[in-house]
Amino acid sequence: MSQTSIMTGAVPAATGTVVEARGPRPKPFFTPRKIIIYSILVMFSLYYLFPLYVMFSTSLKSMPEIRFGNIFALPTAPNFDAWIRAWTSACTGLTCEGLSPGFWNSVKITIPSTIVSIFIAAVNGYALINWRFKGSEIFFAILIFGSFIPYQVFLYPMVMIAREMKIFGTLQAVIIVHTVFGMPILTLLFRNYFASLPQELFKAARVDGAGFWRIFFEIMLPMSLPIFVVALILQVTGIWNDFLFGVVFAGTQNYPMTVQLNNIVNSAQGTPEYNVNMAATVLTGLVPLAVYFVSGKWFVRGVAAGAVKG
Repeated sequence: MSQTSIMTGAVPAATGTVVEARGPRPKPFFTPRKIIIYSILVMFSLYYLFPLYVMFSTSLKSMPEIRFGNIFALPTAPNFDAWIRAWTSACTGLTCEGLSPGFWNSVKITIPSTIVSIFIAAVNGYALINWRFKGSEIFFAILIFGSFIPYQVFLYPMVMIAREMKIFGTLQAVIIVHTVFGMPILTLLFRNYFASLPQELFKAARVDGAGFWRIFFEIMLPMSLPIFVVALILQVTGIWNDFLFGVVFAGTQNYPMTVQLNNIVNSAQGTPEYNVNMAATVLTGLVPLAVYFVSGKWFVRGVAAGAVKG
């Protein structure tokens, strides 16, 4: 290969002729636009991760180190004593049993509320888009309108209803409230997602004689994994992080984890134990964090698919 062809980027052919290189030149990775975008992303990532770092590092420190040290410094002798105390013996009001009772109460509330609300919303969305009945659009409009009314407006009527049903102060009341308030927005998501699926499959199943439930379970559900993951994330995180319904409807013996955390942080007994408070905060947020990390990619896919049609 001649020096001239190397300098000009030409490639010698087998016959001795010179073939010029074609196509756009590769762009450098570090362009000004990419540098700006990645700088902004890194800045916002650090902004949101920094409080988590402070909580986790503080939970591993002893109280003397917290009082006389730097809040941003790493723990000199990390230990999990504060975590054990937050889970087993921290005072949450009149009792000192830690977060463990609240954790199991949250589990008992979250699992049935999530399953029932997602199933009902999926059936609603499926019926509204594929089995239209008279007044279905009015029903859907009322349902969506209700989802934008603040929860506080319905609080007192719901308390009265729960009292008349003899379930006020029980886990059943919290489960019913979360199920009712979760259905409107989930119905909207499922309706939009089912609208984006090929209608030919539904029509072909109808021609073959399949009924309402057979089409739903055998055709629609297998194609709806992304939107089910979106609904699962929304309900699990929303119900698990809820404080208002838990403190109002659950009763003192059935407080969920968020209410127990509030009682630990705001306890007036003794001096504030910041390491225990931080450990309790991290423990309370572990379940939503785990759900997001495990199913984050499905969440993006489901939201994108559910926003195609209205």
